[in-house]
This record gives sequence, C-alpha cells and structure tokens, in this order.
Amino acid sequence: MESDWPQVSAAVGDVIRQGSQLVLNARDDWVSAMHDAALGSVRMAAVAEDPVLAEGTRRTNLANIMHWAAANVSRPGERVSVNMTPEIVNATRDLVRRGLDESALDSFRTAQSVAWQLWMEICFGLTDDTKVLHELLSVTSRSISTFIDDTVEAMTKSMAAERADLARGTHAQRRTTVALLLEGAPIPRARAEAQLGYRLSGRHTAVVLWSDGPDPAAELEAAAADLGRVTDRFGLSVIASASSWWLWLPTDSSSIPDRLDAHPTIGMAVGRTGNDVEGFRTSHFQALTVQRVLSRMTSGRRIARFDDVRLVSLLDTDRPAVDEFVTDVLGDLHQAPRELQATLRTWIGLQCNTVRTAQETYTHRNTIVRRLARAESLLPRPLTENLVDVAVCLEVLEWRGK
Repeated sequence: MESDWPQVSAAVGDVIRQGSQLVLNARDDWVSAMHDAALGSVRMAAVAEDPVLAEGTRRTNLANIMHWAAANVSRPGERVSVNMTPEIVNATRDLVRRGLDESALDSFRTAQSVAWQLWMEICFGLTDDTKVLHELLSVTSRSISTFIDDTVEAMTKSMAAERADLARGTHAQRRTTVALLLEGAPIPRARAEAQLGYRLSGRHTAVVLWSDGPDPAAELEAAAADLGRVTDRFGLSVIASASSWWLWLPTDSSSIPDRLDAHPTIGMAVGRTGNDVEGFRTSHFQALTVQRVLSRMTSGRRIARFDDVRLVSLLDTDRPAVDEFVTDVLGDLHQAPRELQATLRTWIGLQCNTVRTAQETYTHRNTIVRRLARAESLLPRPLTENLVDVAVCLEVLEWRGK
C-alpha cells in the first residue's frame, strides 16, 4: 500500500467487501446500463457501429469492473493494480488498427460514471451510518477514479506501441490505402494497386471474417486461405482487428461457399459482387452491414450474404417501431411455435406452393396444410389481405432467432 493512500477502518473495509461481492454478481440491468453509457456518446459512434470494437469495449469494461471488485474483496480499499490482460491488449490493438486514437478510450470514463452511481446505490443499501458512509464514499471514489486513470494510461501506452509497430510494417500501408479507397479519396489507381498488390479493375466480392475462438489470428488466416483455395482466387486481405479480417476476392459471390465446416468459430459476411473501384467500396460496406445484422440478431447464423439481410437491415434501424409492427401484424402468431412461423415463411417464399413447401422442408403435404391453417388462424387479419406485411415480419423473426 502506498504511503499516501488512505487507511481504511475495519467497519468500512467490511462494507467494501460486502459491496464488492454484490458487484461480482452484478445484475444484468447494471451491466447493460454500463455498456449503454460506454458506447452511447457521439464520440464513441465509430466504435459502437463496429460489432468487433463494440464487443471488445463491452468485454474490457466488464473485465475492469470485475477486477476492481475482486481486488476489493481480497484487500478492501487498497489501490487496485491495472488489469492489462491479453484480451484488453487486443482491444487496444483493434482500436489502432481501425485508425482510431485515444479518444476511443472515453468509454472508460463514461462507464466509470455509471459504475459510481451503481456503487453508491449498493453502499446506501448496506449501511445508514453517516460516519461509515462518509469514509466509504471518500475511499472508494478515489479508488475507482485512480484505477480508471491508471488503466487509461496503460492502454494509451499500449496503443502508442501498437501504432509504432504498425508503422514499421507493410500492413499499415495497406490499411491506409484501403481506408483512402473506402473514403473515396482521389488516390491514383496505379499507386493504390502497387501498394495493395491487388488489381482494382474487374470484379470484387468483399468478405468480412471474424472469430470468437481461442486463437483468432490463426483461425482467420486458415479460413482466408481456404476461401482462396475454394474460389481459386487469392485476393486482398487486411487485418481489421485482432479478431477480424477484411477480404476482397476477384470473383463472383456465387463462388463463395455458404458453409465453412472446417472453421466453426468463424463468422463470415459476404457483400454483392461489384466492379472496379466503386464495386470494391460498395461490396465492402455491404459486407459490414451483414456483419452488423448478424451481431445484433440472436438467430445463431454465422454466415450470410447481403441479399439475405438487406430487408432486415433496413427495418431494424428503429427497434421499438419494428417490434410494434411485428406484434400488430402477426398477433398471436408472434408467440407461436417456430415451426408454424418457419412453415408459413417458406410457403410464402415459394410463391404459396404447398407441394414445393413439403418437398423443401421434407415434410408431408398434409402436415404443411395443417400448419398453414393453424398459422393463419392466429393472424389478426386474413393472410390474403396482408401477405406482404406478414412475410416481412416473419423475415425479421427469422433473423432475430425468435
């Protein structure tokens, strides 16, 4: 313990230990409030809109508060050391690789404000002794703010080291060139192609790969190599973060497989095939849209194409309004068994053909007929009067996994 660090009385130490135990078993609404605050500011928009960066920020914030609480269970009121785990170091690297600066660490300040409010709520629930509360809040306020200051300082140094490391390699040049192309900067084509080692004329299909496995770097490299072999096209790859790669393949999207059985930890988002520089950009932004949709939905799907999610991506920008629309249109079918929803969705997609639906789902035609009749009976309006709206709502539920 540092000489200028405040001594903690036994009574306050006991309350800190009790409160820290509650933090270690934090309620879901506390955690959600902290995440919302961390990613909710305007300055954090670039992070919040990127599924990989947003998830890294959530994990890092939660890891930090759990580390602080665990330290205070063991040593109440003492200064808490920085928790620079490999996962947190990777999060700082991801920020640098996306071209972001230290302002992206604002999330820790905003999360600190929410954490402090929640901590005070805990403290006032544990004691009403004003003398204990005065010392308790004084000690823990300094403890939390010092821990966050130390953490941000360590992460800032980590970002600086990563930035210097990237500047020494070819990755930084490729990443910078890709950023310029995506921003529509007037970079000469010949110069861009020389820096990327990739032709910008002709066809391009953009792919975003990401991994939540134990060794994402190796898994992403292997998956990218397999895609190149399957498509017989080795294109351009850029390391977007510690757990995601951006790819461009000079081929049609139809040549990209719908499954990656050899890589179960990999997620894959595929844009439409585009032409020339504009197609290079457009296909990539479409792939990013697919990745965002997959990250928001709970369907469990790990691979999708832009055409699969285009409608849902447009609809799901206003979640409360979409929820109300789905409830109004589907009525009791909204909460019905998924097999009823899936059968009706397939039937509509096959132009209301019962025989083809039975063949597609490997289900007896009579079973399909019964399911369709049951599904329609749950709708608030006849299906013939509302077919398009029902189809749209079923598509939303399919991607949400509900």
